[in-house]
Amino acid sequence: MDEPIIELKGVCKAFGSRVILDHADLKIYPNDALVIVGPSGTGKSTILRLIAGLTEPDEGEIYIKGEKRHGLIEDHQDIMTISMVFQQAALFDSLTVRENVGFSLYEHSGLPRKQIAQIVDRTLEMVGLSPITANLYPAELSGGMRKRVSFARAIIFNPDKPEQRPEVILYDEPTAGLDPIASTVVEDLVGHLQESFSDSNAYVMVSHQNSTIRRTGKRLVFLYEGKFQWEGDIKEIDTTDNPLVRQFFSASTQGPIK
Repeated sequence: MDEPIIELKGVCKAFGSRVILDHADLKIYPNDALVIVGPSGTGKSTILRLIAGLTEPDEGEIYIKGEKRHGLIEDHQDIMTISMVFQQAALFDSLTVRENVGFSLYEHSGLPRKQIAQIVDRTLEMVGLSPITANLYPAELSGGMRKRVSFARAIIFNPDKPEQRPEVILYDEPTAGLDPIASTVVEDLVGHLQESFSDSNAYVMVSHQNSTIRRTGKRLVFLYEGKFQWEGDIKEIDTTDNPLVRQFFSASTQGPIK
């Protein structure tokens, strides 16, 4: 197997007296399609925030392409770009879709506004949205469209600096709150982006939705009581003897999950 592009070693995280992660280890590989599952409140979103550099571990180490990360992403830029799609899209209500998607370019690239608008329009097309959408505000969009806009914001980059192209995309419950049809559209989009965006593009997803887990993931890890208790291929979900996985996917109240 390839060397991991991201590795968490012995990561601990607590909020007050509540221990969320207890010496957790995780490896993410090139072209990975990893889904993190587990009961609510076990630290899955915290894992994403740690990977993104938005939160620091209390203990343990995080390595990006073999280099140890020190501090938060705002303190030290990683040697590769990691983007995140937040659970509630997290769009700026007062900005148009174009301004939301192109926000980082408007703020930091120094590119002419006309060129940024063109980049935004091309990126919107990648996620299946018409450039006409660019002039709308988030309140004018459906839930599924807001998700797509958040995807576009996560993958946009300055074409003059290809090294800024995201190599890892983090998805926090990308189909939460969507109807089955809208969920299918988003699930298809996740796969499409990985196939077309970059040969080595990897993604890590947190999801509770059975169809999303099975249709988008290739590899699955189960987080419970602060550690990753099981790892396997998505196809092993229905054949594993692991009691945590079996209880979780059968939605049974009987088993080791409290």
